Amino acid sequence: MSAASRAPQCSNRANRTSRPHRTRTTRARGRAALLAAGTAALALALTACGSGGTSGGSGKSNFITGSDGIATVKKGDRKPAPDLSGKTIDGKQIDVASYKGKVVVLNVWGSWCAPCRAEAPNLVEVAKDTAAKDVQFVGINTRDTSTQPAQEFEKSYGVPYPSLYDPTGKLMLRFKKGTLNPQAIPSTLVIDRDGKIAARALQALSEEKLRKMLDPVLAEK
Repeated sequence: MSAASRAPQCSNRANRTSRPHRTRTTRARGRAALLAAGTAALALALTACGSGGTSGGSGKSNFITGSDGIATVKKGDRKPAPDLSGKTIDGKQIDVASYKGKVVVLNVWGSWCAPCRAEAPNLVEVAKDTAAKDVQFVGINTRDTSTQPAQEFEKSYGVPYPSLYDPTGKLMLRFKKGTLNPQAIPSTLVIDRDGKIAARALQALSEEKLRKMLDPVLAEK
């Protein structure tokens, strides 16, 4: 057989071995792309409803964050809480400013949020335990498209305090830059007796951590 007649056979063999290589490469790239997309989607989901702990921004909020994720502000450096008034999920009208003179625990939550469900019993327990100590809990319900799931959430966990209905997050945007992160749900703030923000946690709270945030402010004179 001549060299000319052998050449096509050699070329065909080369083609047969190269095609699977290209197919494997394409499949590997496809798997890598799917993995990257899945990782991005998971990261987005955790950002939308996770344990928080992310930065609330670069504004002059004067927070000092501890290793436990709880951020506090020295009494002389605190900023006033914004206007937080409106209708509750039950259709009543409240104004957080009317609680001035009490320590206010403000919790941002949604019925769709698993970490919010995890921390709800802790909030309820501390709210009941401190009700006689001039402590007022208030919720801000966000991203629920109607009040019904929020009402069912409160009924399920026996929530004894009111929650402002804020489906689009407008109330959260009233806070000064660096105070809250609208993507960190749940979040909790402690407002002192003068109506100023004293502590913050951008994560779901255990009962122990919630008391750690609240007790020093409650002890202030």
